[in-house]
Amino acid sequence: MKLIDTRNAVGHVLCHDLTQIIPGVTKDARFRKGHVVREEDIPVLLSMGKEHLYVWEKEPGMLHENEAAERLRALCQNEHMHPTPVKEGKIELIADCDGLFQVDVERLNALNSEDEIMIATRHTNTAVRRGDKLAGTRIIPLVIAEEKLKTVEAKAGDTPILRLTPWKLKTCGLITTGSEVANGLIQDSFTPVIVDKLAAYGIRVTEHCLPGDDRAAITAAALAFRDRGVDMVLCTGGMSVDPDDRTPGAIRDTGAEIVSYGAPVLPGAMFLLGYFDSGVPIMGLPGCVMYAKATVFDLVLPRIAAGVRVSRAELKAMGHGGLCLGCGECHYPVCPFGKGV
Repeated sequence: MKLIDTRNAVGHVLCHDLTQIIPGVTKDARFRKGHVVREEDIPVLLSMGKEHLYVWEKEPGMLHENEAAERLRALCQNEHMHPTPVKEGKIELIADCDGLFQVDVERLNALNSEDEIMIATRHTNTAVRRGDKLAGTRIIPLVIAEEKLKTVEAKAGDTPILRLTPWKLKTCGLITTGSEVANGLIQDSFTPVIVDKLAAYGIRVTEHCLPGDDRAAITAAALAFRDRGVDMVLCTGGMSVDPDDRTPGAIRDTGAEIVSYGAPVLPGAMFLLGYFDSGVPIMGLPGCVMYAKATVFDLVLPRIAAGVRVSRAELKAMGHGGLCLGCGECHYPVCPFGKGV
């Protein structure tokens, strides 16, 4: 491409979109890439502040911004997402379903470390809905050396750096502990909260019981729910270190593999996560889940709902960003909570 005086541009082909901004009226491309400049376009271009124009002059080994955006898009796009048409050198990826959005952050950082390259994404391990914007790709200049793109492609490897996993789990067995609830001394305020949280991911509570604080009864209920084929088992309450809190021991008695009892997240430090041999997750939820809008459960649930196993290392890494600031008006998930990993 070459730079020419706008007054001499009649007959030349624009090599990129030109945006016209009229406050309160429009902000869109007035002239598109490939437009052949006409005499009547000159006053409009000058009014847009375009004293000079880049016109297309194809050179070997150089790529236009639109071509480069397509190459970057190919490194990102995976199943269950689609691209927008390229516009002003930018392509965005849009979710085709509700699910868990994940980013290979290490590879993303490696790609963005290259000058002139830009890939912007949502945070990894976040819940998205169909139609949500996931990522955007473009280069910084109008043209780029193809060798630069080849370097980026080599860094990216053979698999996309993004993944969108649809929600997979459908049913839950819920065990509400506490003798005060079982004996009808207080109302069960925990169950409605859990039902609502699960519903956001398409999960229904199909089994429910109130075994009080009987450790053996809690264990038996968890095993019965597992054997009846629920996709997850939740135990609410009784998760602290007090002698009367029997839930952690009851979960251990099921024989499930305990990933961790305790998480570096506030609220939610007494959270327990385990898995049965079948892969069915079992969790012990501390009391904060009942009254705090955002807790460790909200950070873990998207991965659980998508059937993605959470490792001990991943859970322990949640300490970075795992401090809820207790804002007067909670805006979770549009806040820093849980954004460290």
